[in-house]
Amino acid sequence: MNDDAADKLRWLSGVLQRISEVTGRAIAWLTLPMVIGTFVVVVLRYAFDVGYIWMQEGVVWLHAAAFMLAAAYTLKHDEHVRVDIFYRRMQPKSRALVDVAGILLFLLPMSIFIVSASWDYVAVSWQIREGSREAGGLPYPFVPLLKSTIPLSAILLVIEGVAELMRRILVLLGKAEAPPPGGEPAEI
Repeated sequence: MNDDAADKLRWLSGVLQRISEVTGRAIAWLTLPMVIGTFVVVVLRYAFDVGYIWMQEGVVWLHAAAFMLAAAYTLKHDEHVRVDIFYRRMQPKSRALVDVAGILLFLLPMSIFIVSASWDYVAVSWQIREGSREAGGLPYPFVPLLKSTIPLSAILLVIEGVAELMRRILVLLGKAEAPPPGGEPAEI
């Protein structure tokens, strides 16, 4: 691979990673209404003996959406949990090879499967204008919106997975430096 092709690959990887960065930072703002909602639910319940199903569901659903949609951002920053007793001690090119195998054999196929398996599930939810099963729960369109985070999170993982794959290929070809292995291990 010549330097021009490597530069193009590096540029494309950067563009794809910016998608993960922007969406991750935007999704982080979901935690603010989640915390405020939790506070309000607790105060209403214990101070005034009042509870609203829609408010409790909203907090739980914001929590689910934040975790689902932040997965690609977490991958970008290498913050997923992993057992890396061997990985940490590997040479940079060996780590890149393990990452390429993991992306090609696990991340991309699983993410593509999730998109294809969830597509009809989400489409039906929108078609029937699904609302909460609970009396007093969140109305339409909140249930379909939450269900839409399933394929959306998998699509974001595919985008970040392709960007990571490009970065690791550049490392294997000697056209880029390998990122350091994940954060330092927790002290016991």
